[in-house]
Amino acid sequence: MRTAIYPGSFDPVTLGHYDIIERTAKMFDRVIIGVLNNKVKSPLFSVEERVTMLKEVTAKLPNVEVQSFGGLLIDFVRQSGGGIIVRGLRAITDFEYELQMAQTNRVMAPEVDTIFLTTNLKYSYLSSSIVKEIAENRGDISEFLHPAIVKKVRGKVEEMFK
Repeated sequence: MRTAIYPGSFDPVTLGHYDIIERTAKMFDRVIIGVLNNKVKSPLFSVEERVTMLKEVTAKLPNVEVQSFGGLLIDFVRQSGGGIIVRGLRAITDFEYELQMAQTNRVMAPEVDTIFLTTNLKYSYLSSSIVKEIAENRGDISEFLHPAIVKKVRGKVEEMFK
């Protein structure tokens, strides 16, 4: 069974993320979305909320699982039985950073490969940070997120302003 790991913060999960997930699910027998629990960052959503949101939007993809992890990605990949890391690329600036990470991971775990998927052009500009900034300024985020996620982001933003 070929298992791929798609790691990220997913704060929140965007349609660009979903595009990569859906395409990865067509290529691999099993896809594990690894939701990073990064204690250094201050995410909008807790890791548990992000896991729940990803499970909701990927419910129709039977070979996709969602798990949280902390620490090194390579350790998570090994524990999960994966041999492939999938990373989405929007622009050349993404590539420079992701190549550095892939090469570092390869030194640490020569048995693990990284593949890069370019995002769909209609999401090439999209990031969770941009979505959060638009939401915090009460802009329309419906073009960037699954409808259920739009409601959750709006709810979180409203909590922030209370």
